[in-house]
Amino acid sequence: MKKKNTSQDLPAQQPVRLNRAIADAGIASRRAADELIASGAVRVNGAIIKELGTKVTIDDFVTVHGEPISRDKHLTYVILNKPKDVITTASDELGRKTVFDIVRIHTRLFTIGRLDRNTTGVLILTNDGELAHRMMHPRYQIPRVYKATLDAPIRTVDARKIARGVELEDGPTSPCEVLVDPVDAHRITLMIREGRNREVRRIFESLGYEVKQLERKSYAFLTSKGLTRGDYRHLTRQEVAELRKLVNLT
Repeated sequence: MKKKNTSQDLPAQQPVRLNRAIADAGIASRRAADELIASGAVRVNGAIIKELGTKVTIDDFVTVHGEPISRDKHLTYVILNKPKDVITTASDELGRKTVFDIVRIHTRLFTIGRLDRNTTGVLILTNDGELAHRMMHPRYQIPRVYKATLDAPIRTVDARKIARGVELEDGPTSPCEVLVDPVDAHRITLMIREGRNREVRRIFESLGYEVKQLERKSYAFLTSKGLTRGDYRHLTRQEVAELRKLVNLT
């Protein structure tokens, strides 16, 4: 689905941060836009800008790697049931298959969060920078549900530790919901709301377990229902509206 970005934009003359202007143009996420700015790849009105807090208006001429960006664009939203052995970066120096080899759309998209190569399931791709930024931000507490299969049955004491939060190298995890399969304690369902890099795998590794299989079952209310592994579809207008409502973009 594509739709024109109109009423959800800020007023045309209101200045916005440069990284948001780049993200809104569908070039990159805000974080990646900051990296582009810091590297000197961005010019405003012909001058290289490296100050991350710089603001621009609709009248400023912004280029990234010499290519002008546009604040007037069509927005695209896609959900993919990601297969195993596929990576979520735009390109790979080792020549491995990426999600963009599967989702072949003539619009530059980026992923809302990432899944590592061996993790399957729900992945959202878009060029809506503001929505992507908010869905990944811990402030909005967007739930992600994962189903993990471990190398050993989980002990009740460890499941309780995970539910309360465990200590990782980048700080303690937030409390989360943990459901142990009553028939097979190797199988665990987690609902987290942070989305740190490899968070689920690191949670289990911190307690001595190895994750043999990992699937993201849902992101917010979106699931892979109706999509076989490797299939994708455009989100409906109602789904997009619900996502925007979740992150206060209505």
